[in-house]
Amino acid sequence: MIKAYETIKIGNPFDTETLCGPVHTKLALKTYKEAIEIAKKQGGKILYGDEVLTNLDGNFVRPTIIEIDSSAPLLKHEHFVPILFVMKCSDYEEAVKLVNSVPQGLSSALFTKDMQKVFKWTGANGSYCGLVNVNASTSGAEIGGAFGGEKESGSGREAGGDAWKQ
Repeated sequence: MIKAYETIKIGNPFDTETLCGPVHTKLALKTYKEAIEIAKKQGGKILYGDEVLTNLDGNFVRPTIIEIDSSAPLLKHEHFVPILFVMKCSDYEEAVKLVNSVPQGLSSALFTKDMQKVFKWTGANGSYCGLVNVNASTSGAEIGGAFGGEKESGSGREAGGDAWKQ
């Protein structure tokens, strides 16, 4: 992941070569910096990033990867800034418990070649999120697909099956 993050072009979102544009506001910059500091205080280790980019005009930050223990209280909050928290788990079942243990449920992703895990992940005993992805990132919604979160991340879906009739 670090090698992939090193290739991310940050800059003008209207440039077709850019992958990462600015965060929305100065408040998001503050959230980014505070989340990193809290992560460090809770035992998090910065693997990549942790940088506000002052050489660009706007609210630009370097996408950040932080390794942190799954019990860190910080993980119970949505920050909406480009920070990826990674943690270790012993098996698939523990991973599902970790995903479902937070009060939010906007989006989740599983990367696997094991079709049994795919069906578990997308079934009633899998991820409890509004967007449940398999072998795809959590970066957005499919056109015409259901979009919405569960738990604190929303209540229901928009653009679901009826969207195809429009």
